[in-house]
Amino acid sequence: MGDARKLILWLLLIVCTIPLLSVAAAPAFPAADGGPAVQAENAILMDVNSKRVLFEKNADEPKAIASITKIMTAILAIEYGRLDDLVVVSPKASRMEGSSIYLRPGERVTLETLLYGLMLRSGNDAAVAIAEHVAGTEENFVYLMNVKAWELGMTHTHFANPHGLDEEGHYSTARDMALLSAYALKNPVFQEIVKTKQKRVAWPGEQWERSWLNKNKMLHFYDGADGVKTGYTRKSGRTLVSSATRGQQQLVVVTLNDPDDWRDHMRLLDYGFSQYPDRLLLKEGQPVPIPAQWPATERTLEVAQTFYYPLAADEIEEIAAKVVFSPDARRRWTEGRSGDVVGQVHVVFRGKRIAELPVRIGERS
Repeated sequence: MGDARKLILWLLLIVCTIPLLSVAAAPAFPAADGGPAVQAENAILMDVNSKRVLFEKNADEPKAIASITKIMTAILAIEYGRLDDLVVVSPKASRMEGSSIYLRPGERVTLETLLYGLMLRSGNDAAVAIAEHVAGTEENFVYLMNVKAWELGMTHTHFANPHGLDEEGHYSTARDMALLSAYALKNPVFQEIVKTKQKRVAWPGEQWERSWLNKNKMLHFYDGADGVKTGYTRKSGRTLVSSATRGQQQLVVVTLNDPDDWRDHMRLLDYGFSQYPDRLLLKEGQPVPIPAQWPATERTLEVAQTFYYPLAADEIEEIAAKVVFSPDARRRWTEGRSGDVVGQVHVVFRGKRIAELPVRIGERS
């Protein structure tokens, strides 16, 4: 952290009075070195907050993805439904093959319970029951899945069902599934579900509770693991999405067709946390230089938001920044109030903007 703290001392020396630019999406810079060897046919390691890719292997090759499909099913259910909704199980849902939570036709089960059954036990019956409840039919729900994929920039993905059983036209890539997972992990309900190791649920018409253990062994194998989903079909092989958090940094790993997925994920997470830790680049309240031509007052300028970014030690010197003031910044400086935003700090890495942080008026202490 010492090198990053030194960087802060000179980071804000360039001050430009030009109009604000539109917000740009943070680019995903690949790591410089090759990273660890993995058994997976396709793999990616991504920082959740910045979307920076820290490792990749055949990450854009479309493949069968099995039950990690259910990440999309879960986040759509959370966004479109209510956790206390009562879902009526259809005969179609109850007859689903493969992994199951043994739903019976006509049962009325809360959406929240189905979500735990979906993500912990990978219930294909839960996936269809959720889809029918949220969108009326499974086909309508699949349409929503593909719309969401398009919105998230999953350009090599097409969903054909909500559960992940092998089907023509159902595929994704390691990169696309990392983008989806990074998005879903920002939802607190989703995060709470996928980090749960065991869930006990009361069941309608039964005098005892059902107890579900999460199939994701990373929750037990890896310090800080907090998600997300396993998968397997004969066509896809073993698929796995895992996440882990240390401090303020969360990483997500996706592997497709990986016979040694638990070890590969632990290797990749170790690599990410050790080689690309979050560096504190700007801190809320940090002073910003005041343009010499502005009138003197008792006020200050300061950064209004803390910013971390995953960087290798030898990448810190590639960070640059400048302050960009709004057209009315000088007037606000003299007439506005403390807390008014007058511009932005543009943080640049390898020639591309990775952050735009507000600059506000402060009071001199």
